[in-house]
Amino acid sequence: MIDEKGYRQNVGIIIINAEKKVFWGRRIGQKSWQFPQGGIDEAESAQDAMYRELHEEVGLRPQHVELVAETEGWLHYELPKKFRRKNTQPLCIGQKQKWFLLRLVASEAEIDFNQGKKAEFDAFRWVDYWYPVRKVIYFKRCVYRSALAEFARTVGIEQQRAVLTKPSKPAKHLKRTKRN
Repeated sequence: MIDEKGYRQNVGIIIINAEKKVFWGRRIGQKSWQFPQGGIDEAESAQDAMYRELHEEVGLRPQHVELVAETEGWLHYELPKKFRRKNTQPLCIGQKQKWFLLRLVASEAEIDFNQGKKAEFDAFRWVDYWYPVRKVIYFKRCVYRSALAEFARTVGIEQQRAVLTKPSKPAKHLKRTKRN
C-alpha cells in the first residue's frame, strides 16, 4: 500500500538474542545486509504484517519470539531517485515503517530462510546492537538509528553509543540455514 505522499507502508523487524546482539541478515546473492522488513498488505495490521514477514523471511513463528516493543509512530525514508521504479503508479518515493523489537526465545536452529515464496536472506550474523546503523545502505541509516534509539532503554543499551563510539566488528562466521 502506497499512501497519498508516495510512501509504501512497511514493517521493520529487529530480533535480539539473550546476549543483546541483533540479527543481521545478508540479502540473498548480494553483499548487502539488513534487518528483516516487508510491506503491509491491504486490510492487514502492522503487527500481523510483522509476524507474516518474520515467518516468510526468517522462518520464525510467534512462539519463537517475544514481542518486546514497537515504535510509537512511523519512521520514514526516501529512496534515492536511482532506486525508484519509474513506470509504476502510484509512484513510490520511499517507505514509512512501523518497527518491532522481538526477543528470540527459541533456538536459533528455528531460523529457516526457505519459508516464503522466495528467500530474502542466505546468511545471518548476531552483531552488536549499534553495528547496523553504520553498515546498512546509506539511505536507511536514519531510520535504523531512530528505531534502535527508541528501543535502547527497553533492552538496557546505552543510548549514545551509536553516535559516540565505533561499533565493534561482527563475528567472522555466518550462520547458514538449511536449504531445500
